[in-house]
Amino acid sequence: MGSSRPIRIGARGSPLSLAQTRLFAEHLAAANQGLSYEIVPVTTTGDRILDRSLVDSGGKGLFTKELDEALLDKRIDLAVHSMKDLPTQLPNGVELACTPKREDPRDALICSTANSLLELPEDAKIGTASLRRQAQLLALRPTFNIVMLRGNVGTRLRKVADGEVDATLLAYAGLKRLGLTDHVKALIDPIQAPPAAGQGALAVTAFSEGGELHDALARVEDRATRLEVSAERAFLAALDGSCRTPIAALGRWSNGILMFVGETLTPDGVRTWRRTAKEPCQTEAAAAALGARLGDDILSEVRHASFTDRIDYPVGVDES
Repeated sequence: MGSSRPIRIGARGSPLSLAQTRLFAEHLAAANQGLSYEIVPVTTTGDRILDRSLVDSGGKGLFTKELDEALLDKRIDLAVHSMKDLPTQLPNGVELACTPKREDPRDALICSTANSLLELPEDAKIGTASLRRQAQLLALRPTFNIVMLRGNVGTRLRKVADGEVDATLLAYAGLKRLGLTDHVKALIDPIQAPPAAGQGALAVTAFSEGGELHDALARVEDRATRLEVSAERAFLAALDGSCRTPIAALGRWSNGILMFVGETLTPDGVRTWRRTAKEPCQTEAAAAALGARLGDDILSEVRHASFTDRIDYPVGVDES
């Protein structure tokens, strides 16, 4: 980083990505006197695929590949992602350089006709592109009619308003960042139905040899968020290699204690494997060890499930 030019911050071109990147950039500038920035929109493969599920096209890396390339080519200095879009393994030369303070991680119900999921008709049509949400919804009520719903936040809100679907679930954090919380009918209990790993958090990636730029990022780093997402991402990594089922995880760190709940489900919601923990935790390594241990424990149990219970479905993505 030098004073002769602004920091170039890359982001996807979606309204949500640009809004949350702008909020982060303003926070970074406020914490670093004299710092200036420009936001560089980058279209990712995931943004271009609108006619099918992203799990059929390559998964989470579809939202990050082009931004990683821009970092490595030094066309941008930073990239801002939704943490839940970030693969558990980053390319060589790219690191998770900053985790700003997390927003509310809960899912929000968007619906024109009911104030809660249980008020919906038994066969209500619920749109989502997330296997996690699909599985959790079917675990709550197997008669729900789950249909594919893709597009940016505005598109999904419009499809609910137009009656194409009865309801959808969106990340409350994204709605807050876009100023759209007036559309929310209810917030989903994050213990009963945990969110995606990293939901509500931002991931700021940078070239591994960041120098002065890393000093600037350290001023907006949030310790609680780092510990929480370290546990969640380790839990995801433990399960994602072999147990390719819907995965949910949430850590909450306060006063040296990390509370954690994580689960995997079959896509039809019939089976759930869940683990919880509440342990002292002071370091990123300890948080990651907790998440990995619980993930490994579930993986061992799933591997010993009967043949009819075992599923080989990919992890869901596109969880705006």
